[in-house]
Amino acid sequence: MQVFLIRHSDAVDAGPALPDPARFLSGRGRQAARAVGQRLRAESIRFDAVVASPLVRAVQTAELIAAQVGFPDLVAALPQLAPDSPPGLAASALAAQGQSVAVVGHEPQLSELAALLIGQRSFPHLRKTEVVLIEDGRAVWTLDPEKLEIRPLP
Repeated sequence: MQVFLIRHSDAVDAGPALPDPARFLSGRGRQAARAVGQRLRAESIRFDAVVASPLVRAVQTAELIAAQVGFPDLVAALPQLAPDSPPGLAASALAAQGQSVAVVGHEPQLSELAALLIGQRSFPHLRKTEVVLIEDGRAVWTLDPEKLEIRPLP
């Protein structure tokens, strides 16, 4: 199974009129999500499913990346990917999604999920719009969201 862990892109700040769950992508965040999606398409990456945290910024990131890679279906918002959900629940929910799944969420949950999927105690935190490929229990590569370069992981 391939799991593409993706941290949501840059979002506007929360404030009195905008609670954290309603934060949406900034212009810079939208641009970064599109660029990462284009880079994934250039690598011929395809997804069986695209799932996201139910928070606005994660769903928007997922939709922008999905559109760039030509994903034909809807993005599914999974409550198991909400920031306060244990990573074990997220891992269980992914098993039924297909063989190649894009997962858009938040830190620290994504790095905890990565550690769980590869059987380690910890995993480095993902930067905004960073992608990490976990394949068959092994961290394979990361996509730098700024340089748009794929770097193999040890």
